Amino acid sequence: MTQTHTIARPDDWHLHLRDGDMLRAVLPATSQHFARAIIMPNLVPPVVTAADARAYRDRIMAAVPAGHDFTPLMTLYLTEDTDPADMAAAHAEGLISAVKLYPAGATTNSASGVSNFDNVAPVLEKMAEIGLPLCTHGEVTDADVDIFDREAVFIDRILDPIRRKHPDLRVVMEHITTANAVDYVKANDKNLGATITTHHLVINRNHILAGGIKPHYYCLPVAKREEHRLALRAAATSGDARFFLGTDSAPHTDENKLLPCGCAGCFTAPNTMSILAEVFEQDGALDQLEAFTSRNGPAFYGLPVNTETLTLVREEATYPAHLDTPEGPVTIFDPQMTLNWTA
Repeated sequence: MTQTHTIARPDDWHLHLRDGDMLRAVLPATSQHFARAIIMPNLVPPVVTAADARAYRDRIMAAVPAGHDFTPLMTLYLTEDTDPADMAAAHAEGLISAVKLYPAGATTNSASGVSNFDNVAPVLEKMAEIGLPLCTHGEVTDADVDIFDREAVFIDRILDPIRRKHPDLRVVMEHITTANAVDYVKANDKNLGATITTHHLVINRNHILAGGIKPHYYCLPVAKREEHRLALRAAATSGDARFFLGTDSAPHTDENKLLPCGCAGCFTAPNTMSILAEVFEQDGALDQLEAFTSRNGPAFYGLPVNTETLTLVREEATYPAHLDTPEGPVTIFDPQMTLNWTA
């Protein structure tokens, strides 16, 4: 039995780092394993201009621990007031790697997101022209659409029309949660990729709701039926270059999770690589782990694969229940299974 497994150092193509004390507390959990990460811009206020992205990047770099080699890949938060010229200049400078679409009200700090998609058409046209990817939070927010259907409806009502209108636009369907999304990616070879989170490979909606509400498994998009989880695992472990890792690791203090209206998000940065090695080995696909974590994402974004490596060792991994931060404890995602690989 293999006792070690070495892969090119991985990247995280969807990450929340927050800011201030929380940023400084959670960043080391990512930078110890990951060389690069696409940084989500939904701060308060959001990162909407090149100047915002530059300042946020500087705060992240100041928080990287000594001895860690980490590059934040910055994004802009798409609003109906986004300036195409400012965005294009930031891309030409190498400051930003993508633009993030949040439908207004879809998730944490998304109130500034898009309500009328016609108003962002000039921005999308410019992005298609310069090859700047659009990262989508793929859910509609209509009150009459069931929360478990919002991803599938987003594909039909919003994403597919956008891609038909802007066929040269490069799109990443982020944190997909349904077989519908997997099938849509597989049916479209051009300019389309998708990230899959660690936690959506492990949990289904029973983990949130069965036997009592489990707030630490509540995330957006919400976990779906078991058939969808299995579709995600099949996609992630397939080696298909259109699917790659985006943890969507999202730290919230326990105080903010354990509320009558608690925050959405799972904090997976500390144990993601151990969990993924376990999942891929369970599915007989450990040889595909490097593609999912280290190769497919760089290929989509046009970046080189990291030359450094990460070695996983076959030994039982244990992680603390919480990460202590100056703002309060943050619960680390519990996969409810023995982890036989340590990163």
